[in-house]
Amino acid sequence: MRIETERLILRPFQEGDAEDVFEYLNEPAVNCFAGMKLHSLEEAREEVIKRSYETEYYFAIVLKESGKVIGEIDAYPEPADEHGADSEMDTFSPCWMLNKTYHGKGYAYEAAYAFFDYLFKDKGARRVYAYTEDYNKSSQHLCEKLGMRQEGLFKEFISFVKNPDGTPHYEDTYQYAILRKEWK
Repeated sequence: MRIETERLILRPFQEGDAEDVFEYLNEPAVNCFAGMKLHSLEEAREEVIKRSYETEYYFAIVLKESGKVIGEIDAYPEPADEHGADSEMDTFSPCWMLNKTYHGKGYAYEAAYAFFDYLFKDKGARRVYAYTEDYNKSSQHLCEKLGMRQEGLFKEFISFVKNPDGTPHYEDTYQYAILRKEWK
């Protein structure tokens, strides 16, 4: 599977992507990615091999011009009904991450727009929702630019890191969503 935009290619990960992945995962930009932190190039190689098997819903974001991996985007189908027994798998919660060097250039929007279009048109998504920390203004702006509406603010919703005293540091988190019938 491959998705092309004007400046980007969204494609499955390949073994040669390890150095680029290490570049943005050795110091994740926001706390929600703290658990993905890589400490060595060897860890990056192992991670890329794992990711290379995910070819339908997990993509490297690659600059067309140079072939450099500058980030990633993924989402997996979820049942609309939390019990899931007879529910259609038509709900997706995407996650995107971009190398800090490439922030502010429109790449996140370009990749997310193409990915959302793929989810709605090719994968039968009915609803796409995303979480973002209250301090992550650029991610909130991206959600709004994609046409998502803010559905709520969850106070002390989740913890990804610890405070200096070892207690959980809870994040206030916004939820955004868009329905297929609202998609452009």
